[in-house]
Amino acid sequence: MNFIGLDIHKKTISYCVKDISGKVQSEGKIPATRQGLREWVGTLAKPWTVAMEATMFTGWIYDYLRPHAAAVKVAHPLMLRAIAVAKKKNDRIDAGKIADCLRCDFLPECYMAPMEIRQRRRTLRYRKLLVRQNVQLKNKIAQLLMESGVSYNKEKLHQQGYFHQVLPANPEIDPSLWPLLKLTREMIERTQKTERALLRSLEADPLLATRVERLMTIPAVGHVTALTWVLEVGEVERFHSVKQVISYRGLCSGEKTSADSSRRMPISKQRNRHLQTVLLEAAHLAPRLNPELAVLYEREAAQSNHNQATIAVARKLAAYLLAIDRGERAFVTHQVHSSVAA
Repeated sequence: MNFIGLDIHKKTISYCVKDISGKVQSEGKIPATRQGLREWVGTLAKPWTVAMEATMFTGWIYDYLRPHAAAVKVAHPLMLRAIAVAKKKNDRIDAGKIADCLRCDFLPECYMAPMEIRQRRRTLRYRKLLVRQNVQLKNKIAQLLMESGVSYNKEKLHQQGYFHQVLPANPEIDPSLWPLLKLTREMIERTQKTERALLRSLEADPLLATRVERLMTIPAVGHVTALTWVLEVGEVERFHSVKQVISYRGLCSGEKTSADSSRRMPISKQRNRHLQTVLLEAAHLAPRLNPELAVLYEREAAQSNHNQATIAVARKLAAYLLAIDRGERAFVTHQVHSSVAA
């Protein structure tokens, strides 16, 4: 077996091929294109296994090499400390160190979702980008009105009827301001149509429909939360406990322990930020829809504060999602007798 380390960049890929004893068989650079990979793979002696660091370019290279290699592995970039803190660092050395980690079974491997999930995940994340841009455009309309001293109804500003019928009659709006307002509004409406179309396409996808339908039986879990769970988690079987799920979503604090000293850190930044954001948003609404979560929220809020209570509800939601997805069953609500829930 030959072990190959790849250091991937936008235009080039540095590679290092080593045998089981660590002797370098070959090394060099190839173009970061499918044609370059095709020609390079034809020169390799089989069998071989390859490892690379997780980057923006990893996905298509991973998919291309899988049919040719005995195994393709992806390393977690934050765990490759030997490369990050090296005194001498270049592409050739980095590729060699990745090959050594693979050869010695020290590679901090990270999960690569199936190609079908990654394709749909790309669509969901693009939809999230459109939602974020939509919020920025709405804020821009309010900013344009405020900086011109225009009075308006804050609650109705972004309603279609108010914008096209009531606002044009406002004498405080300068004629030079109206073209900018109309252009921004048109962009908002176009973005909303695209965002809704992307969401409908994912909701109707037969690969996701069954899982999403089961997850939506949980109170406070809607289409976006269920789709985000399915596409960001991928294969739910890779999580063996609720603690792993909570850690993956960044709903727990970091820890630094040395000798007799132990210190808890703020909420970890090493998390799936897409799933963390959605779960925290759902946790704000969940106590209104689920008496059991309402009891949990009030108890945690009394002991600490409302932010900690929201995080506790998000952890509970993560446990619900894991149980329903892994058990392949619908959510059943139990009656909770409590004056708080009432």
